[in-house]
Amino acid sequence: MSEWNHLSHFSNPFGFMGYNYDDVMDSVKLIPKPKEPLLLPKPDGDGCVRCAVVGTVEILSGSKKGVEIDGHDYVFRMNGAITNGYEEHVGNKTSVYVHTAHSITTLLYLLKKYGYKSGPHDEQGIKYVMIPEGVRDFQWLKALLRGEKVSAGPYRNKLFLLSHNLKKTLWPLVRPTNGAFALFLALHTCDIVDAYGFMTDDYMKYSFTIHKP
Repeated sequence: MSEWNHLSHFSNPFGFMGYNYDDVMDSVKLIPKPKEPLLLPKPDGDGCVRCAVVGTVEILSGSKKGVEIDGHDYVFRMNGAITNGYEEHVGNKTSVYVHTAHSITTLLYLLKKYGYKSGPHDEQGIKYVMIPEGVRDFQWLKALLRGEKVSAGPYRNKLFLLSHNLKKTLWPLVRPTNGAFALFLALHTCDIVDAYGFMTDDYMKYSFTIHKP
């Protein structure tokens, strides 16, 4: 309860501002406890966990980075995570998939032209990381973990605002992108992180590889 009280001062997805304790905990208590660390070094490696975080197909088109990306111990992808037909440029390996309930449903329409039909899955087991954007996502998560249909709560599109709105009344709706979250997650769980398919106006100033000290 002390941790809940602390996090209740932060807006989602970093905290539970405006949420009801029971609404959240009914879902959180269903999440199985991990039996091992999220990612482990490869047995034949040097003890370092090397990860690639892969952004959009559009930026990587023509890059021919597929083999290089798949050469990492783990590959993080988010949103559409499209690989089919673009393996030469984006690879086909997915170890960790970062998404929201909103992204995994609306992308069926937004990325239809790329042949997107569902989030990534394979028999080797992908680790799925869902970013909760509201109470509705905890209700969705509870139904998912129980294998039931969602029984309550609206499912509406949420507005993601630009950073200048941090000074306005709707500031709690502002949050990092799914790609930024994937990078945060990789930096917390990997020793070496390579970013592919991320673009900013001054991207040439920065290295695409980050090494932990």
